[in-house]
Amino acid sequence: MDKFNPVDMSVWQGRQDPEDGELALRWHDKVQPWPQTGRAAPGVALVGFACDEGVHRNKGRVGAAGAPLAVRKLLANTAWHLGRHVYDSGDVNCEDGDLDAAHGRLAERVASLLDEGHFPLVLGGGHEVAFGSWSGLNRHLAGRGRVGIINFDAHFDLRMKLEQASSGTPFFQIAEQCAAQGTPFTYACLGVAETANTRALFARAEALGVWHELDEAMTPAELPVLLSGLDAFIARCDHLYLTIDLDVLPAAVMPGVSAPAARGVELAVIEPLIAHIRASGKLRLADLAEYNPSLDQDNRSARVAARLVHQLTK
Repeated sequence: MDKFNPVDMSVWQGRQDPEDGELALRWHDKVQPWPQTGRAAPGVALVGFACDEGVHRNKGRVGAAGAPLAVRKLLANTAWHLGRHVYDSGDVNCEDGDLDAAHGRLAERVASLLDEGHFPLVLGGGHEVAFGSWSGLNRHLAGRGRVGIINFDAHFDLRMKLEQASSGTPFFQIAEQCAAQGTPFTYACLGVAETANTRALFARAEALGVWHELDEAMTPAELPVLLSGLDAFIARCDHLYLTIDLDVLPAAVMPGVSAPAARGVELAVIEPLIAHIRASGKLRLADLAEYNPSLDQDNRSARVAARLVHQLTK
């Protein structure tokens, strides 16, 4: 099996409006395959993490391995408004159940993209993607500056890794790795559902110094307070990694996830926060997690995921 699947550009197809010329382009007109040889001009590099082994281990509903393909299909027909290159660099998969090896392959690809000056945008997959994404950034930075992790999520994902990693353990794994290498663990989890996290997880978050906001506090009326808190967090960091677990959104907006939210956080709150993080100039890496096409309804969730990719790359 290849370390990395070859890029399949056949998914990048959609509507054409030749009568409107260059102003009518869509993503399928502009996305380029990752070059097999040589270096590409800096831009956004899409990386698929076609894996839900961590969801399976966490006793969730599997299907997120199909997300990278499904998101690309919806993204293909999205109107083009970017002023930079976008590349598709293919997928990492985990067909053999070896999550550690899949994390290693993802970290290698993310690190190499960062080394070449690109902005990697990883399309998960279960939220186990976070450990592979962060590992790539950590490898690239090699201790240069403090990394802040911002996670929009209904769950802390700070479960202790006992025998195996899962979609519930990535930030505990990162905390362990930070402790082992003597670097600070700087983590914000925004959108936490109290009913979806045990008291043990809240206690662990407090012990690790995690800034968190409950879903009920993340409303449009509270945006000024949230932006102020975000500014304080960003000021402590030299680099930012943004990870979005799509189950942070209301179930009516995002039905296609393993654990739909009983309440969730509106896009009207999430999107301004994303824009604020982008505007900081410190965002180095982002990923989306937990979209499950097998649980989607009329591609509603895929459309939202594609919209968030648009927001992250503007």
